[in-house]
Amino acid sequence: MDETEFWELVDSARDAAEGDPEDQSDLLVERLSQLDPDAVLDFARHFEARANRAYRWDLWGAAQLLLGDVGDDAFDAFRYWLIGQGREVFEGALHDPDNLAELLEDFDEQVDGDCEDLGFAADEAYEQLTGAVLPDLGLPSRPAEPAGAVLDLEDERALAERFRRLWERFRA
Repeated sequence: MDETEFWELVDSARDAAEGDPEDQSDLLVERLSQLDPDAVLDFARHFEARANRAYRWDLWGAAQLLLGDVGDDAFDAFRYWLIGQGREVFEGALHDPDNLAELLEDFDEQVDGDCEDLGFAADEAYEQLTGAVLPDLGLPSRPAEPAGAVLDLEDERALAERFRRLWERFRA
């Protein structure tokens, strides 16, 4: 599975789920379960590599503005949800997390920004196909600390200055 196929699976599941993150996760498991185990492993590698790329302080700051108090687990779920939004939103957010102010058409903090299940869709599909746990993907582990300049996630003034467009749209 190449990168284009990865994003096509993510997008088609999101579109069929009409943007509902939990339904998207279920649909993704269904679709992955129709592939061979090697394709599921490829999907898992693509997903994990992107989750690791998104482990950055600036994205954590954006998540903090969108969702409120975001701890480690909530930031993992946010990164999984971000991947689930598709290539354009994901890459745009990596380029500059403040772009999320324009990239997100609607955002409901009760539903959006959180999809832990999406991060385990490949695990579930692989287990359904093989009866075994997803093996080690051979990727580097997530770094111990997020990449980039450390942000004080409690300093609302600093977050408002760093993410002006997000602040204006979601907090002002």
